[in-house]
Amino acid sequence: GLYPFTKAVEEWLAKQNVHDGLLTIFIQHTSCSLVIQENADPDVTLDLRDFFERLVPEHEKSYRHTVEGPDDMTSHIRSALTQTSLSIPLVSKRMALGTWQGLYVFEHRSHAHQRRVVLQLIGE
Repeated sequence: GLYPFTKAVEEWLAKQNVHDGLLTIFIQHTSCSLVIQENADPDVTLDLRDFFERLVPEHEKSYRHTVEGPDDMTSHIRSALTQTSLSIPLVSKRMALGTWQGLYVFEHRSHAHQRRVVLQLIGE
């Protein structure tokens, strides 16, 4: 599924001494990714999840890497098709996201796992 974390990043940014700059967000895992998606209609995230399930089916028999279960290799492929880092401009202490854009961790495993996201901010 997709898990929103825009609010957590906004709270972190409010505590930083940078007014304008560039925020880099990185996730330290190979079976999930980061995406910027519409944040107003929950059907968007459901449709995106369903699309990836059709694009990279979980129970494909040809995968060799299944040590952690049937979702193991599919998670790595889905992650490779998306991104593990984002760069977002910071303007007046706010991310320059569009009105309907939100930040999401895109979990590619069948069940949610604890994930670690790294934030780095450069600017003035």
